[in-house]
This record gives sequence, C-alpha cells and structure tokens, in this order.
Amino acid sequence: MSAAAPAEPTALDLFMGKMLADMGAAMAGATIMMGDRLGLYRAMRELGPTDAQRLAAATGCSARLVGEWLAAQATSGYVTFDPSRGMFSLSPEQAMVFADEDSPVFLAGGYNVVASAWRDEPRIAEGFRSGRGLGWHERDTCLFHGTERFFRPGYRHHLVQEWLPALDGVTAKLERGAEVADVGCGHGASTLIMARAYPKSRFTGFDYHPASVATAREQAAREGLSDRVRFEVASAQDLPAKGFDLACMFDCLHDMGDPAGAARSLRAAVAGDGTLMVVEPRAGNSLAENMNPVGRVYYAASAMICTPASLNQPGQAGLGAQAGPRRISEVIREGGFGQVRVAAETPFNMVIEARA
Repeated sequence: MSAAAPAEPTALDLFMGKMLADMGAAMAGATIMMGDRLGLYRAMRELGPTDAQRLAAATGCSARLVGEWLAAQATSGYVTFDPSRGMFSLSPEQAMVFADEDSPVFLAGGYNVVASAWRDEPRIAEGFRSGRGLGWHERDTCLFHGTERFFRPGYRHHLVQEWLPALDGVTAKLERGAEVADVGCGHGASTLIMARAYPKSRFTGFDYHPASVATAREQAAREGLSDRVRFEVASAQDLPAKGFDLACMFDCLHDMGDPAGAARSLRAAVAGDGTLMVVEPRAGNSLAENMNPVGRVYYAASAMICTPASLNQPGQAGLGAQAGPRRISEVIREGGFGQVRVAAETPFNMVIEARA
C-alpha cells in the first residue's frame, strides 16, 4: 500500500480555516433557533440599539445568558455590535432574515429543519446501513414545523404573484372558481395562501401524514376557511378524488418512493384540460452545476431528510432534492403528461407546469 501524500501546509491552513468556520456555523445554528424561540430577534427589532440588560428585561430571560448569546451573534455577524457604546442592534437586512416572518428572506424557521437532522442522526445512520432510510412520519416533529416555516415565505411572496400567473390560463380559472388539489400539503401553508387569494375556488389538501393533516385542518378553521378548504389523509399514489382543474405538489415529489406513480395518479385526478404544477428545489441537472451555496444546503438536506424518506417507501426511487429539471420532467412524463416545461424560478425553487 502506498503512503499517503503529505499535506501541503498552506492548503491545510486554508482547509482548517474553512472547517473552523463551518464548526462555528454549526454551533451558531442552535443559537439562531433559540433566539427565534425566545423572541430575542423580534425584541431587538423593536428596541433598537440595546444591551443585555434591556433585551433580557424585554424577553423575560437571564441577562447573563442573553449577554453571552449576544456575543455569539456578534461574532457570527448575525447582529451588529458597536464596541464604543457596548450596544447591539439588528441592521435592516439582519432583521429581514431573523425577525420578520413576513419577509421573503426569513430564514430563522429553517433552523428547525437543521435541528431535525441532528436530532434524528442516529436513526438516519441506521437507515444508511440497512438501506431502508427513515420515513417522514418517523421524524422529530421539529422537521414538520421547520419545513413549513422555511418554505412559507417563498410561497407567500411568489405563489400568487408569480408562479400561478406563469401557468397557461390557470389564474383565470381560479378567479372564476376552480377545483384545486394540493398533494403532499403538509401543514397546508400553500393551500391556504391560494385559498385566501381565490375566494371563488375550492381547495383540497392531501397528505399521508395524519398529524400534519390535523394541523392543517386546525389552521383552516382558525382562518375561517373550512367552508371551502378541506384536508384529507391520502397518499399521492392513491388520491380519492378526480376532476381537478389544478393539482399542485410543493417541494415533495422528490421525497416520494414512487414519484412516477404519483404523477400517474395526478394525471388521472386532473381534468382533461387541467394543469399540474410541481414546485421543486432549484437545481441544475448535475452535481457540477449545483456546486453553490443553495446546492450545499439542498444536498445536505437530501442526504439527511429527502432521500432517506424516499428509500423508506415502496419504489425507493431516491430522486433527491437536487434531481434537476430534466430528471423531474422525465418522471412527470412517465406519469402521462405530454407537455412539461419550467414556468418560473426563484433562488430556492423551480416551478414546472405539466398538461396533457
């Protein structure tokens, strides 16, 4: 066996710097989740420049611990520190990311997804060994809430404003009154956004996870939408209804064990002149095209969440979160759709339209 080549000192220093930065980011992620949970970021936005004592008083926390949290945020660049005054503040950009859930770039909620990867890592590792992955329904509950909170800002700011108008003739149908299916709806964020925008249409959300369906029903009731929005437990491969003018799948097709079977089921459920809209994580068609910060996040999520979920289901397709438009379009065509195109894109998503 040949000896390993010796490390080049400068390259080693650079790589160690990268690893220290990544370790700091991994540790800091927990502080982001805690700051979100305790309302620290939101309080900072309201207070303006502040110190640990004032922030602790505003949030009912320990001043000593809040002081250490502020130091961790400042060294990460997540809050702004003025050493001449000993004060901390949020810039407008930091506030958009951490303190405003209505912001199109709100990311704090996504750290619940990150936490789920750490919490479930031992069981995911066993799924790697066995090949059976780990089912979505078997995951820590923070994954379900985190997924909703990570994707909801994009849905809120793009779905009605850009994605649906990019589809051929769909908004006119929705304005007149259409039947819409949201398959793999989770907590129903996408379903309810569409329902609020199109009061003449009726919406049915389907998901195989009973706890998520229960949460979606509760949210619809709170918003007074239960008269025209309902949520049902059903898998994408076995939908109990047909004749939909529009069927949607938001960030879930790649998680399925049999995505082509899901596409066939959707083809049968959509009316002859109906439309399927598939929203998927944005990606190129190869690893080389996805060597970027968004690809880094999605490949990690795919290894720890999406692909294990797919391998836990019949079919075990394992598309992964970076399957790309070519492979996703092939799967949709396998389901019987003849016209498939990428209709819109954002930094995090691509929107695929499919018709008969």
